[in-house]
This record gives sequence, structure tokens and C-alpha cells, in this order.
Amino acid sequence: MSATADHADGKSGEPNMASRLGLESGWVVQELGYDEDCDDALRDAIQETTGEEFVGEDTDDVVDVVLLWFRDGDGDLVDALFDVLTDLKAGGVVWLLTPKVGREGYVDASDIAEAAPTAGLATTSSLTVTADWSATKLVMPKSPRVKK
Repeated sequence: MSATADHADGKSGEPNMASRLGLESGWVVQELGYDEDCDDALRDAIQETTGEEFVGEDTDDVVDVVLLWFRDGDGDLVDALFDVLTDLKAGGVVWLLTPKVGREGYVDASDIAEAAPTAGLATTSSLTVTADWSATKLVMPKSPRVKK
């Protein structure tokens, strides 16, 4: 029934990776760091799930999700994470997509763990989303309630 099943990892019964990212119809997704090595099937599945085209870095919209493709050698990860916060709505999610271990451009998990809190983000989970890419979910930490 759903065409998104066509974008699963190609293994029978494996869930659509775009749906595992928790995306919903109508959400605005900002894509940053796109290059020819990015997984087009995953990109298509995300757009199909949300029903929306990606917006770029020069959007005037507030976005629900930032999809950041990042490889070792793309610059400073902390700076890249600071930049994604510009258009992200309160309660929004950053999916940091990095090449998997052994792939060109691999980013060590410890680098992500160090960079996220420096940029004001918390790491919540990691997924393998394609044969070549891993995704790390980053969110704004919940601030403690201040009693008045």
C-alpha cells in the first residue's frame, strides 16, 4: 500500500528508516551538508513521509527537524551544530548523519559526544539508517524548572 516500503534497506520485513526517525506528515525538514555521497533513497523516503520538500540553509521558515549530513573533514562539528540551531523550532530535533565505521569520512562517536553538549544539544539515540550512514538524534536538553 505505501510506497515508502520501497525505500527500506532492501531487506524483507525491515522497517522504513525514515519512519524510524520519528518524522511526521507536514513537518518541515531542513537539509544541510548534502553532497553526492548522501543516500538518495533515505532522502526520498523522508520527503515521502513528511510530504514536504527539504528547505535549505537560507530558509525563512522555522523547521521541525534538521537533517545534517556531516563527514570528518567537513569542518568543525561544534560550529556546524551551532549553525543548525538558527532555524530549529523549540522542541525540534537534529538528526546528525555520519558515515558508518570504516567508511570514508567516518566521525567517531566520542567526537559527537563532545561536540553536542558544547553546542547546547543532548545526544539521545543512534540508529543505523542505511548501509553507509548512521544517524544520531540530538535535542535541546530540558531545562530544570525554576521555582519562584
